[in-house]
Amino acid sequence: MSAPDKLNLQDLRVSYDLDMLLESNTPADPVALFKLWFNDAMSHNLPEPNAMQLATATPDGAPNVRTVLLKGIDERGFQFFTNYESAKGRELAANPRASACFLWNERHRQAIVRGTVSKLPHEEAQAYFATRPHGHQIGAWASAQSQIIPDRAWLEGRAAEIEAKYGEEVPCPPFWGGYTLLPTEIEFWQGRTSRLHDRLLYVRENGMWVKKRVSP
Repeated sequence: MSAPDKLNLQDLRVSYDLDMLLESNTPADPVALFKLWFNDAMSHNLPEPNAMQLATATPDGAPNVRTVLLKGIDERGFQFFTNYESAKGRELAANPRASACFLWNERHRQAIVRGTVSKLPHEEAQAYFATRPHGHQIGAWASAQSQIIPDRAWLEGRAAEIEAKYGEEVPCPPFWGGYTLLPTEIEFWQGRTSRLHDRLLYVRENGMWVKKRVSP
């Protein structure tokens, strides 16, 4: 397949007019608003509404981003699971500050969670790992995540070895587990007409959430 000589990007635009975001019609707790928006995305059958772009930084300050899946929200923050030895795991070990961006494009909405990440207890990782499909469990062991490997055959061979070793009872790897992102800021974006979008920023100040309107 040949690539086009030129991508016509200048005329790609969408008019946003589905909803509004006002200080007067939003809850005091940003997590409550996040849950309202998430449930709205679910009710409209958006694909993978729990997909989030997780941004971290290398020790020398270079940004890095990838998509992971949100797997829980509670008083500790926003939870996700991954390989501790992956690039994001190593980066979070060196610098626990992170940001997660959720885009619900069909609803003209975005939410950004900024804060500090910490590991979940391994018992919680084990409990969640036990609920994962068998193939996903095998994959967690087989993948030397973020490492350079010879080819796909190496990966498939590694998966076959793990399958032969553990069969149907696959334990949670010691290098795999969960994190929680405790928010210090949550920013909500609602698309509006004429690019006069609504941006509402919740900031944690002295143990309380404070709303601030941000210019689009």
